Amino acid sequence: MTVPRVQLRPKREKPFLARHPWVFAGAIETIPEHAVDGSEVEVVSATGQFVARGLLNRRSKIQVRLYSWTPERPLDDDFFREKLKQAISFRHDILGLGGKRQACRLVFSEGDGLSGWTVDRFGEFVVMQFTSLAMAQRRERLADLLQELLQPRGIYVRTERGIGLMEGLELQDGLLRGELPPDDWTIEDAGITYRVNLTEGQKTGFYLDQRDNRVAAARYACGRTVLDAFCYSGGFGLQAALAGANSVEAVDVSQPALQLARENAQLNGLTNLEFVQADVFRHLETLVQQKRRFGMVILDPPKFARTKKAIPEAMRGYRRLQTLALRLLEPGGFLVMCCCSGSISMEMLDELLAQTAVSTKREVQLLQRLGQAPDHPIALACPETAYLKCLIGRIF
Repeated sequence: MTVPRVQLRPKREKPFLARHPWVFAGAIETIPEHAVDGSEVEVVSATGQFVARGLLNRRSKIQVRLYSWTPERPLDDDFFREKLKQAISFRHDILGLGGKRQACRLVFSEGDGLSGWTVDRFGEFVVMQFTSLAMAQRRERLADLLQELLQPRGIYVRTERGIGLMEGLELQDGLLRGELPPDDWTIEDAGITYRVNLTEGQKTGFYLDQRDNRVAAARYACGRTVLDAFCYSGGFGLQAALAGANSVEAVDVSQPALQLARENAQLNGLTNLEFVQADVFRHLETLVQQKRRFGMVILDPPKFARTKKAIPEAMRGYRRLQTLALRLLEPGGFLVMCCCSGSISMEMLDELLAQTAVSTKREVQLLQRLGQAPDHPIALACPETAYLKCLIGRIF
């Protein structure tokens, strides 16, 4: 089948031959007028050399998302079935995350070569998100493939804030196949039972990417007084409590999130947690004024920098959080600092923590640099997929 050819500007093909999947408008010389947004296109160099096959969207900053670097490999149902089977096999057969009450990220967009499509499995239910117009247009076909390969009880679509404007995409949350997930649906993760709200919670219902980091942080929590800031449904705090923390103070501004965290504590018979609804920055400032001290402070804030322009303001936010945390930690206490802003690097966080240590006259031993769980694989050709950072340090 002949598809429209998108021609690149001279000497702009190198990153795409290296399999970076995003072609921005600035790299493109011409797009055929008859090419329809959402349709398959062939990307060629300025000299006409084949580069890759992708999906077009003139309304997006990413005007072509690339999927196949084989000229004869069309982006048809067989292509997406093969990629989806590879992704599922890795999670189920290698990571062992295919249980009826287990949760995992089945498809991690660019990390699995399926740019613009995310799929999370919560036992018998599947939740999808789209960050690409073209993939959203194929949602019925993709749901058919999920139904064929997994036979879930239900497939639900969640939308990401702002993506409609960015992609020219009109899409609403809603059931696509089967049954609605029940409000009291539970999953099991690293020894903890969590109630998850798949239709209303953050993202697709749970922060699966922090699985290993929660366990790593809990290693240092035994016998300590723990402050879990931005606790959401309780992940870090519950894991610390299970590991033997003396007490956990879990703070979040969201009352629904705290209610979910309380229910999760009750589900697991954990009674050494206190839940506080408050603006985290103000609450930490109050704790400093009260001269409170903790043996562990966990900082897992939401994304502060959605664009590169937002980096300076985001770094000021992280600096303020780190400063407050270091003032709250007792000598020998542990800091767990997380950042989910892809535009902020691990090196930037290292440098910021070093500066904060100097300004607060504290000494920091850096124990671990961590990232996202392996069901969120990083595509080396697309460094933007390495978005999650977690530092664990000991403070003196």
